[in-house]
Amino acid sequence: MISFKQRISNILIEQKVATREQLDALVVEASGSGKSFARLLIEKNVVSEAKLAELLSHELGLPMIVLAKYRIEPEVAKMIPERLARQYNLIPLSKFGDRLVVAMADPMNIFAIDDLKALTQVAIDPVLSSEAEIRRAIDQAYSNDTTAAMSIVTDEETDEDNIDTAVALLLNESGEEEAPVVKIINLVIVEAMRLHASDIHLEPGAKSLRVRYRIDGHLVGGHQLPKAGQAPILTRLKIMSGLDITEWRLPQDGRFKVRLDDREVDFRVSILPIMGGGKVVLRLLDKSNLSMGMEKLGFFPESIQLFEEAVKRPYGMILVTGPTGSGKSTTLYSVLNELNKPTKNLITIEDPVEYQVEGITQVQVHPEVGLTFASGLRALLRQSPDVVMIGEIRDFETADIAMKASLTGQLVLSTLHTNDAPSAVTRLIDMGVEPFLVASSVSLIEAQRLVRKLCLKCRRPAAPSPDLLATIELQPSKDATFFQPAGCRQCNNTGYRGRIGITEAFQIDEHVRELVVNRCQSWEIKEYAVKKLGMRTLRQDGLRKAEHGMTTLEEIIAVTTEE
Repeated sequence: MISFKQRISNILIEQKVATREQLDALVVEASGSGKSFARLLIEKNVVSEAKLAELLSHELGLPMIVLAKYRIEPEVAKMIPERLARQYNLIPLSKFGDRLVVAMADPMNIFAIDDLKALTQVAIDPVLSSEAEIRRAIDQAYSNDTTAAMSIVTDEETDEDNIDTAVALLLNESGEEEAPVVKIINLVIVEAMRLHASDIHLEPGAKSLRVRYRIDGHLVGGHQLPKAGQAPILTRLKIMSGLDITEWRLPQDGRFKVRLDDREVDFRVSILPIMGGGKVVLRLLDKSNLSMGMEKLGFFPESIQLFEEAVKRPYGMILVTGPTGSGKSTTLYSVLNELNKPTKNLITIEDPVEYQVEGITQVQVHPEVGLTFASGLRALLRQSPDVVMIGEIRDFETADIAMKASLTGQLVLSTLHTNDAPSAVTRLIDMGVEPFLVASSVSLIEAQRLVRKLCLKCRRPAAPSPDLLATIELQPSKDATFFQPAGCRQCNNTGYRGRIGITEAFQIDEHVRELVVNRCQSWEIKEYAVKKLGMRTLRQDGLRKAEHGMTTLEEIIAVTTEE
């Protein structure tokens, strides 16, 4: 049986729309990125969505349906669970006797058709529609189940426009009636996951419970929930997180796990007692980020090579620096994920444990009972580790133990709060660590920031103004292509979707060790690293990404003002 990708490829080659080499490269990219082959064809401007649909409809002999013209009956939609509809990218349209007409983006997916036959016990007649139209139709068709929760949310004088009725409520599709509070929490959680938010903020006010989402580093307004629902909502979150529901005077931390559309996300919950109730912040920790690879996190090949060389050494210290929220933990866990093999003993000590990863021993510090970074580090070094990850070096004692461990056979990974990579050296010396220890143990230092990525669907080419280029003293390369944000449904009309790292990294060589031992200033180390080691600074790395159309010059300037 010829696959859908092969069928599309053959059609495009016959029509002389694309070459075999182009399409083979996109097939490989589709397998690695998780995106559909058809979606990549459109995003890479190989063929327009309308032209692709026309070609497929003609070649496959299937009618092309414009779903915006159809009203899907709720009874028909319920024949196929939402989970299955999203998994296979299809939507049922109508039922005639013992036949069900289904709009599909991939009408040659025999596994999907067989599953539908087994589920519905009727024959399946596929018709063709675009992925985007099917996704919109799924959102609209299955949002009808939200009416019970919507009535709770809008009982009081709240802003109905804040409610995104296209967001599906039910994490379970059993059809059983759930408590309104559970449905509201499900709404907030599912919406955050589909918006790819990093945090959910629930903030008690005088008349309502405000919900906001942090998306790509920026807080975005969400729902205004009724004040009467505040206590049961916060109590329900405490139950889900395994916390004491009777304690409202002290801060509490917990966590729970959610699985949606084959995507598993850990939620870290922080509750802070404030006037008028408890403010809750839920941090979303998506484990799929750990397996993305450093290239997807924003590292150019040169930086990846530096990391690969550093982790091949049996001992030494790798430091990742940057402010809070700059993705340091994600970078370190990506490195750990590469090292996570049965032949190695990996141990982390963190406050708190960010990602729970199978195969890695993870220790949570508890200063109130005496388990600090320093005491925990001493204990775990007696566990014969090959690789040790320290969540953060905060004091001299932790730094001193970590340095000595990195000289006695362990590979040590850790983070520091500094503005750039060379400053990490002087920060350790300022903590009281002997310069010769720093020089001997540290093998690689990397600094990073996060900037918003341009939405690939709606970005528009735009030449930066000469004044802006003069301000940042940038002479664009000949192949530079700058873009600006436009805004579409996919990026929530922001023009940006996701974030990417900008980095600076350098390996410690003998001359840097001499500079460190002689207590030279960080600017001297930085000057040598740039001129002699070829280190690309944060701003230079960011400007290169802007030239490649990944982000904008304004984003780079905003996060690298210290340069």
